[in-house]
Amino acid sequence: MNAYSRSIILIPTINERENLKSLIPQIFNLMPEISVLVVDDNSGDGTADFVKNKMSDFKNLFILKRMDDFGYGRSSLAGFKWILERDYENVVTMDADFSHDFKEVPDLIEKLKDFGAVVGSRYVKGGGVKNWNFFRRILSRFANLYVKIILGFPVVDATSGFNSYRVDFLKKIDLNQISSNGYAFLVELKYKLFKSGCKFTEHPILFSERREGESKMSSKIIWESVKLPWKLRGLFS
Repeated sequence: MNAYSRSIILIPTINERENLKSLIPQIFNLMPEISVLVVDDNSGDGTADFVKNKMSDFKNLFILKRMDDFGYGRSSLAGFKWILERDYENVVTMDADFSHDFKEVPDLIEKLKDFGAVVGSRYVKGGGVKNWNFFRRILSRFANLYVKIILGFPVVDATSGFNSYRVDFLKKIDLNQISSNGYAFLVELKYKLFKSGCKFTEHPILFSERREGESKMSSKIIWESVKLPWKLRGLFS
């Protein structure tokens, strides 16, 4: 068995049918033995039905359709719990919209030989962002500096959603105690892994703006992200 046969890619979705039409075949063409779990929040564009139909073409493709408690964090947690009930050793999390380059997945998995978690980082040497305006670049940089200073977290890009994790470290934390339901989830999960003794490294990625589908960002998600570091330190309820 190679590393791919023991690895699974977790992709949370809301209305990503058009992106998945292209992404799924490309992933399996590059890594035929890897598994892919799409966790769909009851998309109205037929995302779940499309994946179900493609499962006959790809034996390692799976769908988890959620009917309530929607949100990026809740969707990701449902996916992790599904994976932890099965015989996988590595998990890669990524978006369906090609903002994350699936060709980086082999490197994210390879580095798990020496680390418990690998962050696909926009802000280490070799990384970057594409098609972002100046304000968004500054906001993202500030958000990560904010997290690093308050939590003392040794990761430059804590808000990245393109990551890989070893399942044995995910099992060390109580996923039911993760309360964030937006992109703050990405910080909370990494921080709790770090506090449990998980060793991190960062792998440079080029983040490109999304193609199709529905953005998951909102003012509620932003405010949740602002509060989270103080909440994790016990200074904000």
